[in-house]
Amino acid sequence: MLAAIEAGGTKFVCAVGDETGKIIDKVTIPTTVPSETMKEVIAFFKQYQITAMGVGSFGPIDIDQDSPSYGSITSTPKTAWKDYPIVQELKKEFPIPIGFNTDVNAAALGEATFGAAKGLDSCLYITVGTGVGAGAVMQGHLLQGLSHPEMGHILIRKHPEDSFEGVCPYHKDCLEGLAAGPAIEKRWGQKGSELTHKEEVWELEGYYLAQAMMQYLLILSPKKIILGGGVSHQEAVFKAIRKHLPEINGGYIPLPDLENYIVSPGLGDQAGITGALMLAYKALNEQIA
Repeated sequence: MLAAIEAGGTKFVCAVGDETGKIIDKVTIPTTVPSETMKEVIAFFKQYQITAMGVGSFGPIDIDQDSPSYGSITSTPKTAWKDYPIVQELKKEFPIPIGFNTDVNAAALGEATFGAAKGLDSCLYITVGTGVGAGAVMQGHLLQGLSHPEMGHILIRKHPEDSFEGVCPYHKDCLEGLAAGPAIEKRWGQKGSELTHKEEVWELEGYYLAQAMMQYLLILSPKKIILGGGVSHQEAVFKAIRKHLPEINGGYIPLPDLENYIVSPGLGDQAGITGALMLAYKALNEQIA
């Protein structure tokens, strides 16, 4: 029995399942403060005999196992969770192997194992919602260097007709500052879900996401790009990305069939929690090895 946590800024999804990705039981817990949320998380898992756990968390987080703060949520704007040692706290209750990574890396792992990138040794998973984040599997391994990727904060060129300053508190007009859900709402005066039929909204969104994907293509060359999050429910975004990407590329590198290359998640909203199960399975195997 494997345990999985998809720790998000608004909710924690907790599940138990197995190495085939099958989910046996699942619960959703609001993200409030650690003392409240974690009490419910622990109570859920105490019902089961679990052998390993995987945690895919909102970030930034410390995933360097040689670091004194490994297993912590670090400089998050959610002040109650800043520098919270989530892995250490879980270990107190569950002295078992615990795999720990970002929520988007977990989703990338889930999609690579069972979803839209199954059978491929690389993929990129991008989520566009409250923020913009991306995780990557490269040659069968999650991408990690000094830390985890922070691909939502890359710098992109603003559209010549876009005077919006951006909403990122750190960079203003980075990708997240121009293309995340709060940017859409502030620029257009309505939430993205209320702007479904406004073509200009998704045309501009696609323009910015295509720029980002061009950079990811040049640097990582993933075999599949998976676009998740709330924006992925807007088909017009995919059309705009597939239109703008060849224009931005300018014929420099051969592009694959974009209809089958830039896709929505094969696991739908289950990519993150399924990936967290795989983090647990990986942690268990590494301990056995």
